[in-house]
Amino acid sequence: MLTNFFTIALRNLLKHKIFSIINIAGLAIGMAAALLIFQYVRFELSYDKFEAHAADIYRIQMDRYNEGKLSTRWAAGTAGIGPVVKDAFPEVTSLARLYDWRGVMSYQDKEFREENMYFANDGFLPMFSSATTQGSITGALSNVNTAVLTTSAARKYFGSENPIGKNLLLNKKEPFTVTAVVPDPPANTHLKFNILLSWPTWVKWVGDPMTTQWGWDGFFAYIQLRPGADPHQLEKKIPAVIQAKWGEEMKKSKEGIVVHLQSLGNIHLSPNYMLEAEANGDGKAVKFLSIIALFIIAIAWINYINLSTARSIERAKEVGIRKTLGSIRRDLIGQFLFESFLINSFAVILALLLILACLPIFNAVAGQSLNLSMLSTASFWSMLIGIFLVGTVLSGLYPAFVLSSFKPIAVLKGRLATTSHGSLLRQTLVIGQFAASVLLMVGTFTVYRQLNYMQHQDLGVQITQTLVLKGPRVMDSTYDNKLTGFRDEVLRVPGVNSISASTEVPGHKVGWNAGGIKEVGADATKARQYRVIGVDYDFATAFGMHFLAGRNFSRDFRSDTGAVLFNESAVKNMGFNKPEDVLNKRIDFWGKQYTIVGVVSNHHQESLRESYDAHIFRLIPDANTYYSLKLTGSRDSWPATITAVKTQYKSFFPGNPFDYFFLDDRFAEQYKADQQFGETFGIFAGLAIFVSCLGLLGLAAFVTNQRTKEIGIRKIAGASVGNILSLLTRDFMRPVLLSFLIAIPLTWYALEKWLDNYAFRISLTPLLFIGPALLILAIALLTVTTQTLKAANTNPARSLRTE
Repeated sequence: MLTNFFTIALRNLLKHKIFSIINIAGLAIGMAAALLIFQYVRFELSYDKFEAHAADIYRIQMDRYNEGKLSTRWAAGTAGIGPVVKDAFPEVTSLARLYDWRGVMSYQDKEFREENMYFANDGFLPMFSSATTQGSITGALSNVNTAVLTTSAARKYFGSENPIGKNLLLNKKEPFTVTAVVPDPPANTHLKFNILLSWPTWVKWVGDPMTTQWGWDGFFAYIQLRPGADPHQLEKKIPAVIQAKWGEEMKKSKEGIVVHLQSLGNIHLSPNYMLEAEANGDGKAVKFLSIIALFIIAIAWINYINLSTARSIERAKEVGIRKTLGSIRRDLIGQFLFESFLINSFAVILALLLILACLPIFNAVAGQSLNLSMLSTASFWSMLIGIFLVGTVLSGLYPAFVLSSFKPIAVLKGRLATTSHGSLLRQTLVIGQFAASVLLMVGTFTVYRQLNYMQHQDLGVQITQTLVLKGPRVMDSTYDNKLTGFRDEVLRVPGVNSISASTEVPGHKVGWNAGGIKEVGADATKARQYRVIGVDYDFATAFGMHFLAGRNFSRDFRSDTGAVLFNESAVKNMGFNKPEDVLNKRIDFWGKQYTIVGVVSNHHQESLRESYDAHIFRLIPDANTYYSLKLTGSRDSWPATITAVKTQYKSFFPGNPFDYFFLDDRFAEQYKADQQFGETFGIFAGLAIFVSCLGLLGLAAFVTNQRTKEIGIRKIAGASVGNILSLLTRDFMRPVLLSFLIAIPLTWYALEKWLDNYAFRISLTPLLFIGPALLILAIALLTVTTQTLKAANTNPARSLRTE
C-alpha cells in the first residue's frame, strides 16, 4: 500500500508541476527562515544556562531611591549588600563578588590595556563551575596579589611558557602572581573576563570597611541558593535586614535601596541596568523574531492547505472512483497525508540547502556567528524534525479529511463542480496571511524610521572629526607636567585643532554616579543624585556645548578649581526652573563646596533610547581617562596625523599602549543592535510577504484555470478584458482588503509597545500604515493579475474546449 501511495503521490506532483513547485518552495523557505531564526533565538536564550548551578545562582540587582523616587537601577550595586545577604540567610550557600578594574598589564616587554578585568573573591570560580587548564581554583584568589588568567590571556602574555608562579605587573608597579589558568568564557555568557585579580588585594588598597558599606556602588554580587530554596521568599525578607543594618544612616540622607534577585539565566535578556558587565540582549527583539519565524512557517502551511482544498474539486472524481472500488476513508486519509509527507520531505531537503547557502548572509545581517556545527546539534535536528512532523500533519490533515469525505454518488454525478467547498476556509486563511504581512511590513517601516530618527537627531554636542585617545594608566608624580607638554606638542601636529581631557566622552552612560549633592544650606532631604563628568578648560568649547546661562571654565579664574557646570536636567533636579536661577549657587559635594558658574543645554550622552541625565561637570584639568582631539581635513589625511600623535604619546607616556577610536564610530555602535534587528526584521518580513504571494499566485492560477470555460462564454457574450479582469481579481482582493482592517489596530498596539522602549521616538501616523498597505496591495494585485490577464486574453474557442 505504501508503494501505491508513493506512486500516486509522485504522479500528482509531476502532473501539477507549478503547484508542486509552489508548495515545496514555500515550505522550504518557511522552514529555512524559521530554523535560522530559532537558532538565533536559542542562542540568545542559552546565555549562562550552561553553568552547572545556573538554576540556583542569582545576581543581586539594586535600585537606589532618593526621597522615595527611583534614581538609579544598578546591575553592580552597593559594596556591602553581598556579605549582608550571605550572613543573614542560611539558604545562601555561597557568595561571589566582582569589581570592575582597568589598567595596563605587562610581562617583560609585552604590555596590554585590559578592559575585561575584575577583582574577584575566592567564591567566584567555584560558583561558576570553572575548570582549570593549569593550576587549581582552590584558593587561587584567596591571597593578596594573585591573579587567574584565561587561556587566551595566558597565551597573550606568556606564549608557550607555563604562566603558573610568574608575575604580571599592573601599571608597571603592582605585581600579581598567576595561580591558575581557566578556559576562555564562552560567547553565551554575560560575564566575559580576561583576568581576575584577588579580592584581598582590593581590600588591602581601600580597607575592609569600604567593601562592606552601603553608599559605594559598582560591585557585582552573585549568590548561590541551596537546591529548593525559594528566591521570591528570600527577596521579600531582604528589606528587613537592610533596615536593621543601614536603616538609620539611610533615613538621615533620605535615601533607600531595594534589592531584586535576578536569575542567572535571565540576566542577558533583562533591561540594561547601570554598570552592566556587557550590553544585554534585547528580549523584545527576540520575541518579535520568534513571532516572525512562526508567521513565515504558518504562512507556508496555509499555502499548502489553500492549494490542496482548491484542488479538491479536481480530485473529487479520483476519490469517488476509489470509494466505489472499495477504498475506505482511513486509507484515503493515509494517502493524502502521505502526499503531505512527501512534499514536506522534499521541502526539508531544499530547506537544508537554503540554510547552507544563506548562513553567511544571515550572520552578516543579524550579527551572529552561527556555523555549520549547528547541523550536528541535537537542538537543530529536534527543531527540524518538529517542524517537519507538525507541518506534515497540520498542513495535510485538513485536506485529507476534506477529500476523503466526498460521497461517491455526488462526485460521479458532478454535483461538487459548482460548490464552494473550502472557499470560506481559503478566504479566512488568506486574510490571516495578509494580516501577518501587513503587521510585518508596517513593523519594518517603523523600525527603519525610528532608527533613522535616532541617527539624525542633533545630539547637543559635536562628535564628528573627533579622535579619542585612551589616557595613560602608567603614571608617576610628573604626570601633570607631562600632560602639559603632551598638549603643547599635539597642538603642533598638522591636522589637530584642539585637545581636551575628560573622565567621559559621549557614547555610553556616565559611570561616576554621585549621591547626596544639595545646595549649601538646604535641608538634607533636598539631596539628589547626579552623573558627574570631569573635564578640563577646553572640553565644552571643543564639543560645541551651548551655554544657556553663565560661562565656561576659564584659566583666568583661579577660583574655578572650586567651580562646576550644570546641564538643564541638573538644574531641574535641584528644584530650579530657569538656568539663571542657579548661577553662583553653592553646592555640597561629598564634603566640599562648589560654585555653579554656568549652565549648558542637555546633550545626548547615550543613544536616544535613553532620556537625559542630570549632569554635573567638574573641573579636573589633569583627567587621564580620555583625550579628545578635534581633527581638521579629510579622513584620508588622518593616518599621518594619528602616527604623529602616537609618537608624542609614546614619548610622554612610555609603558602605555596607544589605543584610540573615532567618537562618531563609537557612538554609532550603540545603534548596532537596533540596526541588525531592523535589517533582520526587514528581510524576514519580505520573505513572509513573498511566501504569501507565492501561495496567492498558485491559488489564482488554479482558480482561474477552473473558470476557463466561464471566461470563454463571457467573452463570447461581449465581456471585455477589463470586465473579466475585474471579475476575477475582485474575489481575491476582498480578503486582502479585509486583512488590512484586522491588522492595522493590532499592528498599532504592538508598535506603540515597542516604541515605548525609546525615550526619544517617532509618532505613529496613518501614513506609516497607508504606504506599506498600498505596497502589499499592489504586490498582491500584480500577483493575481499575472494569471487572470493571461486567462482573459485567451481565445474563447480554446476556452470552450477546456475540460
